[in-house]
Amino acid sequence: MTKIVPEIEQSMEKVILPVSVDVSFASNHFPKYKLGPDNQILEEPKEDNKGPSLKEVVDQETMQLSDQHKRLSVRDLASKFDKNLAAAAKLTEEAKLRDTASLEGHVLLKKLRDALESLRGRMTGRNKEDVEKAISMVEALAVKLTQKEGELIQEKFEVKKLTGFLKQASEDAKKLVNQEKSFACAEIESARAVVQRFGEALEEEERNAQISKDQDPDVEKLIEEVQEARRIKLLHQPSKVMDMEHELRALRAQIRDKSIFSVKLQREVAISKRAEENKSSLYVLDGSETLGSILQLRPRSNSAVSLSKCSIQWHRLSADGSQKEVISGANKSMYAPEPFDVGRFLQVDAVSNGQKFTVTTSGAIHSAAGLGSYVETLLRKSSSEFNVVISQMNGQDHPSHSVHVFNVGKMRIKLCRGWITKAREIYSTSMQLCGVRSDGTAAAKQLFWQPRKGLSFVLTFDSDRERNAAAMLARKYAFDCNVILAGPEDQV
Repeated sequence: MTKIVPEIEQSMEKVILPVSVDVSFASNHFPKYKLGPDNQILEEPKEDNKGPSLKEVVDQETMQLSDQHKRLSVRDLASKFDKNLAAAAKLTEEAKLRDTASLEGHVLLKKLRDALESLRGRMTGRNKEDVEKAISMVEALAVKLTQKEGELIQEKFEVKKLTGFLKQASEDAKKLVNQEKSFACAEIESARAVVQRFGEALEEEERNAQISKDQDPDVEKLIEEVQEARRIKLLHQPSKVMDMEHELRALRAQIRDKSIFSVKLQREVAISKRAEENKSSLYVLDGSETLGSILQLRPRSNSAVSLSKCSIQWHRLSADGSQKEVISGANKSMYAPEPFDVGRFLQVDAVSNGQKFTVTTSGAIHSAAGLGSYVETLLRKSSSEFNVVISQMNGQDHPSHSVHVFNVGKMRIKLCRGWITKAREIYSTSMQLCGVRSDGTAAAKQLFWQPRKGLSFVLTFDSDRERNAAAMLARKYAFDCNVILAGPEDQV
């Protein structure tokens, strides 16, 4: 043992001395590394004093340019592009320096690995294992250096791309500066021309004012003479002017009275004409022509054809009779007027064996007394509730006669009983609401409501007043939501 140790020390010194002479390290100590799992080399974290990376600098500059684009003028934008162009050139130079440093790093690692290889051949035992570990660490460093070079190449490509973009932007900014400068010169020349024209106009105005001052005495004298002549004329004929004004007022009052009387006569003539037509018809309408009542078509004599053998259809007529509207689903002998019918005439056609019989109401349908004020009171609330009984559901008789609550709100309609909700829908084009168009003494209190397709109800209210008020409220709220509530196209 005493003979072998000196020889090893001498051989180590002979190998290490030439390496230390050829290689110059940046620091005076070897970097600290650790072996992790699967023999991976882990480098101890160290403080980065180089500041942000090149990619972070480029991203930060791009973000600042986009944020300040709206606030910068054209000249400032051109200056900013020039500065960024210089910064990009500087970054390119720094990338070249990094390339040189990376090349030197590869040379140093190769020399170090060759020295360690030569040293491994002379070592034995534990010292040889240490040298092999050092060689593996050097190889790992070479791999990491290669990865860093790949990242550096990518950064170089991005810097080159950004440099080209900044050059193009700088040229565009200079063009914009020149263009804005030419526009500004043109506007300045235009402003000068406008100022010159204004000056000429002011001079002309001053000359005209001077001329008018010379003519003012004659004009003022003429105006005074005209005013005096008017005053003398009014003094001599005051009663004639007053008489003409009173006569005009009387004529206007007579024309207004005549027009009102003419409208009344036209209505009476239309009513009498319809009455004559109804007298000649084989059928007649029974019932009051107001909301809350039921109109029924019946034969006037025994010679008339039975209504069971006739096809019946009800219509709405405008006050002057120019417009005629089919009431969909109203094809029974009885019909209960609804709020849509107020102010209109109702006409029913009975057809049998190709022969048509027509009967029209003697006057327009009137609103029920106090219904308007009742609806105005309900409109002051956010929603109104009515007690109803479900008579039919989806065209089938409803077995339960329990009381439900029909809630009419500004945005939706809800039907519920206690905590159980039968239907709750917002106003939409698929919703339908109208009076029930079928035979029966309760038709004036019933309302047909279809919340959505596939679901419909026939609701019976406590009174015809509540039924009509609910229909008017629902149609008013639906109209505010740009929806028109009308009856179905075909109702049984």
